[in-house]
Order: sequence, then structure tokens, then C-alpha cells
Amino acid sequence: MKFIVPYLENKHFSKLWAFKTQMQESVLSSRRSPPSPRSAAASAAPSAGESEDESKRRKLPSSASFRLSSHHWRLLLPNPVVSLLLLLLVLLLLLLLFLGPTGNSVCFPAGGSFSRVKLLGGPVDGFASEFGFLGVPWCRSKHGKTVEWTYADLLKGLEEFVPIYETRPIKNNMNGMGFDHSFGLWFMARWLKPDIMIESGAFKGHSTWVLRQAMPETPIISITPRHPEKYLKKGPAYVDHNCTYFSGKDFLDFGNINWNSVLKKHGISDISRVLVFFDDHQSELRRLTQALKAGFKHLIFEDNYDTGTGDHYSMRQICDQFYIRGGGHSCFKDGDEARLRSDRKKFWEKAVDIDELCGKGEAWWGVRGQVRDNFNHSSKAISYEEHFHNSRFVESVLDVYWELPPVAGPSLTHQTRYDPARTSDPIIEEGHFATFQKLGLTRLQSSVFNGYTQMVYLQVSDPAS
Repeated sequence: MKFIVPYLENKHFSKLWAFKTQMQESVLSSRRSPPSPRSAAASAAPSAGESEDESKRRKLPSSASFRLSSHHWRLLLPNPVVSLLLLLLVLLLLLLLFLGPTGNSVCFPAGGSFSRVKLLGGPVDGFASEFGFLGVPWCRSKHGKTVEWTYADLLKGLEEFVPIYETRPIKNNMNGMGFDHSFGLWFMARWLKPDIMIESGAFKGHSTWVLRQAMPETPIISITPRHPEKYLKKGPAYVDHNCTYFSGKDFLDFGNINWNSVLKKHGISDISRVLVFFDDHQSELRRLTQALKAGFKHLIFEDNYDTGTGDHYSMRQICDQFYIRGGGHSCFKDGDEARLRSDRKKFWEKAVDIDELCGKGEAWWGVRGQVRDNFNHSSKAISYEEHFHNSRFVESVLDVYWELPPVAGPSLTHQTRYDPARTSDPIIEEGHFATFQKLGLTRLQSSVFNGYTQMVYLQVSDPAS
């Protein structure tokens, strides 16, 4: 080792390591979801606060070759002993390359994210890149449509939203939405400009407040068992005076409301101009079916839990299928996935290992093969055939599927809860502290960034359309 260590730091040897990394890239990329063309185009444009040269550096080539000239080899092989040791080391690296991923892999973005490739390093990013071969399941839409907004639009929206968020009435929204999802809801509501907004699940009223900031004059219908004014007796809460509440004695579940009658009373004739926001921890498959029956087109699910986590059956879980690029799992306890999951549990609170992920008969959809619902009060096992059928049904009605990316990388937000390898690329990437600071995000407590659960926007329609 006395002879090898100095050469590990040699700049010529680093080229050999880069060669190994680039070779892995072509293998790992087959497991990632394909990025949308619109998002790929957005990634090529400079974001706010960046020069054109900086923007170009954000998109690295997807393949490259590293050649060592005879001159380089002479520098690497100064004597026979070291030459032999280096030769053995190179052979070992090549062996590792073809046997499986290592701690310095390449992380590939998920579908709907940037098309660039990121070469990651360091103790945190290294672990994120290891998981890249598994990918992020991205629900397939009928016609391959995607959202109109871009990463540049999101970045511009952040600049406007940060000072708004600082005026929130509920500073400590424990068990409610954090900054990432508050921004996502505000951004999408403002972009879609609905004629009326419906929310199922309001808690203390934070989401109602966010919707009001996005659309100051638009009516809101809030469905929540306990009226937010009840929370005012114990601390901060928000009650909106242009909101119709189905709560307390007037509470009705979303699926039991006569929506034709309610919307008629509000003068809404075009149901495609309605935005529905679900933060009620009910099966998203059930909520999707109810929304389709009522004719709603634009849906947002706040808690789109990853497979192996959460208290209800989510879109992300439904679309985590072997035939989906970036989806599917292995319950083999001695396999690569089991090893990586075990490693990641040391760093991310919501990372799950094989024992938590896989249930009876190696079922891995939902949590241990269970479909959970109603705040985890009900849980049942389903067959793989039923799980597969659910994904096919979702695809038959899905026009657009888009997961909100994290606001910023974990080294910037200091979040420890969600696994960054199971998400789209953040709006503000690692290393862009100047942008993070310029937007005022450093003024926020790190705890507000710990609530990210892949919030998702769906545009849906009848299967025959």
C-alpha cells in the first residue's frame, strides 16, 4: 500500500478512474426513466443568476473516452515494481466495472427531469449515485404529453414565493406541508389559474392559505373533518373567508359530495377549469376513480409516497412496475439492491431496506405488499396481477404525470428525510449555494425542507379519449 496510495492521487491515474465511471454510465442509464424533451430543453438554458458558460457546465456529455498516450504510460510506470502493482490495480478496477456498481457510480436523472448526467462524489452524493441503477418510476401517459412549465419557470417562481412563504401564519406546520410542497402547490395553482379550487384535507389551514396566495380572488372549497377554526384556540391556524367548508357537522367525504350541484351553486359550468388538491391520506387510486367519476381533469396529490413508505396507496407505488423504466424491485436479500438499501438507511430516514419493502411472496408494492388506506387504518394484501392491473388503469386515463422536484439538493437544504436518489433533479442543484442564498432560502429553517414526498400533478381524461 505504501507504493499504491501516492499514485491514487496522481492526475493521470484519475483518468483511469474516470474511464471506469464513464463505462458504468452506459450500463446504469438503462434503468432510468426517460427525460421529457421539454425538460431537456429547459436544462440547456441558463437559469437565473448564471452565465451561459455556467449553464453549459451543468450538462455533461453522456459518453466520453479517455485515452492514455505512450507518454502518459511512461509517467505511470516509473519502475517494474510499481508497474506491476498498477497493472494489478487496473485489472481489479476492470473486474469491479463488469461485476457491478461501486461507491463512485454515475447518477442518472429521473423522467421529467434534466437530460444531463451528473458525476457525483463525496460521502452523501456517492451514496446517491450508487442507487442510480434502480431509477425513479415515472407513470406513463397516454400520448407522452408533459407540463408546459420548465425548470427556468420554477426557478423564477421560487424568487417570488420565498418572501410570500415568510409571511405564513403557521410558522411551525408540524405534520403538514413544508416549503417544497407549499411552493409546488402555489406554483401550479398560479400557473393553471382555475375558476375554483377544491382541497380534501386542510388540517390547520396552511394549504388553504397557500392556495389563497396563488389565487387571491378564486373561491375555495375545503373538505376536512375538523374545521381549522378549532385549532385557533390552541395556536396559529388559518380560516379563509372566501372558502366553503365541508367540515365539522357539515363534513362529507370527497366521494360522497354531489359535485354537479356544488359547482352549479358556484357558477362553474366548465369542469375542466377546476383544480382538485388531495392531502387527505386516502388511497390515491380510490381518489382518482372518484375524481374521474365527477369529471375533474386537474389533480394534485400531496403525499405521493415512494414504494415501501407511507400510509396510503400512491401513484408512485402504483407505477413502480417492472415494465416501467426505472421501476421494479428485487427482494433477493444478498443482491445489490439489498446491499444499497441497507447502506442508505444510515443516511436517509425514509430509505427502506429489503425487510421493510418486501412482504409475503416477495411482494414489494405499497408497504410490504400491502395496500394502505385511511391514514393507515386499513391495510390489505393484493396480488401482483391486481397491482399490475391498477397501473394499466392509471395509464389509460393519464394525460400528464409530473412530480415536483425538490427545491434544492440535500447539501443546501440539510434535509435528512427523503432519499435524493429516488427523486427528480432538484431545481437548485448541489454546489449552487450562491443561487440558494440569493433567493433567500438560507433564511429558512432547515426543518421546512424535510417534508418532501414527491408531490404529483395529474391531468386525466376518459380512457377512450
